[in-house]
Amino acid sequence: MASGFFVLLDDIAAIMDDVAVMSKVAAKKTAGILGDDLAVNAEKASGFASSRELPVLWAISKGSLLNKIIILPIAFLLSAFLPIAIIIILVLGGLFLAYEGAEKIYEFVFPHKHDESEGITDEALTEEQILELEKGKIKSAIVTDFILSVEIVIIALGTVIEEPLIQQIVVTSIIALVATIGVYGIVALIVRMDEAGYKLIKFSKSEKSPSRFIGNLLVKALPLVIKGLTVVGTIALLLVAGGIFVHYIPFFHHLSEEIKIPSIIKEFTVGLALGLVVLLFVNLFKKIFKKKTA
Repeated sequence: MASGFFVLLDDIAAIMDDVAVMSKVAAKKTAGILGDDLAVNAEKASGFASSRELPVLWAISKGSLLNKIIILPIAFLLSAFLPIAIIIILVLGGLFLAYEGAEKIYEFVFPHKHDESEGITDEALTEEQILELEKGKIKSAIVTDFILSVEIVIIALGTVIEEPLIQQIVVTSIIALVATIGVYGIVALIVRMDEAGYKLIKFSKSEKSPSRFIGNLLVKALPLVIKGLTVVGTIALLLVAGGIFVHYIPFFHHLSEEIKIPSIIKEFTVGLALGLVVLLFVNLFKKIFKKKTA
């Protein structure tokens, strides 16, 4: 009886060790999307009045958690009854990520004007108008989060697709939870950097005090941090996409084995190449659609 109990404990410990290892692997695989998720949400959570930043971020966080609650059961059902669908969604998601990364690089090399998204800080607006604009930005952020959440869940699930269903559920759920808490926790710190900086400047006693120096540094660092996250997120998107293509599309898998260069370069190159192809087709479609509607 006692020996059976200890065997059970040993089995549970072994399963937890496996889950920990697989969770680390899944976290590495999803790091690119988490970086992009972080950059996107830091950008979307900024531009509000200081007093509204955290309430807005909390609203987006709840929407993100609801997204995961919707996506996870569907992903597990597909894994149990139609596992090939996971691979198909992975590849399609990889094309989407590659397109996003390639589009960002294209816009950097060939910049063109965009409609500026206005911050919700205009004193001329009524309280009702501000709340309405807030709702619109929150809804947009939650929709974007849904797309990224699908990719996070599917990529995490893809790393454990050959494992027993219970381990798939535990590992993928851990990654989904970390994605929500971790990303939005960091975003909260980022969007409050300037506010913390202003408070340090306000309470500093002299122009050359350390608190004033740190305060100015935090205020100036916020836009640079967001831009830096965008750059890192773009590179990571292409690496994640390229990794999906190299591992799940036989042609690129065999090609990568024949070419003797570091895998990170292979994955980035494949991701960027397919991203540019998708970008070309999307831009052609947009031009054709505009001509038909003109």
